[in-house]
Amino acid sequence: MEGNGERPSVSQGEADAPSESSALTERLHELARASGAAGTGVCLAEPFRDTELQMQDRVASGASAGLSFTYRDPAVSTDVRRTYPWAERLFVVAHSYLPEAGTPHPSTAEGRVARFAERDHYLGLEDMLETASSALREEGYRAEWLRDDNRLVDRAAAVRAGVGWWGKNTMVLMPGAGPWVLLGSVVTDAPLDIDAPMKRSCGSCEACLPACPTGALVAPGILDANLCIAYWLQAPGVIPREIRVAIGDRVYGCDDCIEACPPGSKILEDAPIRPGVDLVGILRSSDRSLLAEHSHFFIPDRRARYLRRNALVALGNSSSERAIDILAGYAGHPDWVLRLHACWAIGRIGGRAGRAVLVAAREQERDGCQGVGRDRACPAGSVLRSSLVPWSDHEPGRHGNDCAVRDSARRRRDLDHRLGCHGGRRGDG
Repeated sequence: MEGNGERPSVSQGEADAPSESSALTERLHELARASGAAGTGVCLAEPFRDTELQMQDRVASGASAGLSFTYRDPAVSTDVRRTYPWAERLFVVAHSYLPEAGTPHPSTAEGRVARFAERDHYLGLEDMLETASSALREEGYRAEWLRDDNRLVDRAAAVRAGVGWWGKNTMVLMPGAGPWVLLGSVVTDAPLDIDAPMKRSCGSCEACLPACPTGALVAPGILDANLCIAYWLQAPGVIPREIRVAIGDRVYGCDDCIEACPPGSKILEDAPIRPGVDLVGILRSSDRSLLAEHSHFFIPDRRARYLRRNALVALGNSSSERAIDILAGYAGHPDWVLRLHACWAIGRIGGRAGRAVLVAAREQERDGCQGVGRDRACPAGSVLRSSLVPWSDHEPGRHGNDCAVRDSARRRRDLDHRLGCHGGRRGDG
């Protein structure tokens, strides 16, 4: 069993079939290893009750920031039998996307994409899961695989199956691969031999906590999504001003907390340097081509505006006056979300040319927003009317102001009170 020498198989007595089951279990492990899996493990398909309570805590405290996915219905995502009543086991597979994904090294006009999304690395994981599922079906058992699916909290399954342990950055950590893995599970009724949870932890290491640029890791194992850069780059609406600055040159995802993780440092060193994404290219591409090129990204409502929004913020943080020309075009864009972020980006870069663009944009917004009725405050107009620099913007939607950042201290106090002096539970993440 790949990389998990310290997690021996344990007998389940009457719950397990004898040698035929053991042979099938070992065959599945071997097939996954041959396909390049970084780790495998088997656990019972019983509900993850502790994880359900942890997720409910995150929702109640506001730390989940209204996330859907597995948080949409924790009772379902923590009990795979709600979807597959016949489930007996989960065969968990971990697929490492390093060193293949490389390390982004963007230039001034380029942005960073988190390594897991450098390409669709889930395709390799899917092949491993289908191989295992086919082997189970050939033996007459039911088998369905899940990956990045709201019907299963895959990290909880990986920990129970002994594939890795919960990291203080909320990720599953593995020997060798560290946090640089994607997880998936095969749901089956086969009586496979189960594995014991791994007897490892982060110990006294807390390298990930200060590595987060926004302090989103408010305590070991507790992520406040309201402060998470990766969350905001996938969220609809307006990105809060303070988060925009922290985004830097990122366009999708953030690796800072896992880059700081010691168990993954060796494999990270072996990752080749790769270029960033062309920010100007994103802003000049059609919606169709953008969505096709980045089909593996989670983009709200599959609207290219949000990928453009992220590129506008990254260009603003580039401090390059050469970006003013393309930003100026977006300062008059019909989409108010793009106008707002373009104006912020121009103001952040500054300079005489940028100021002239903003003066003209303010005049354009003076009599009201394009496409926004009088009964709805225009955020782009609010930005420009308040002053050219610094900005003060307000979105009419639920993501539309800086409350997420201003309220972070209150949420941290609430979390400390609810979960107890940095001893909080871990969540799905």
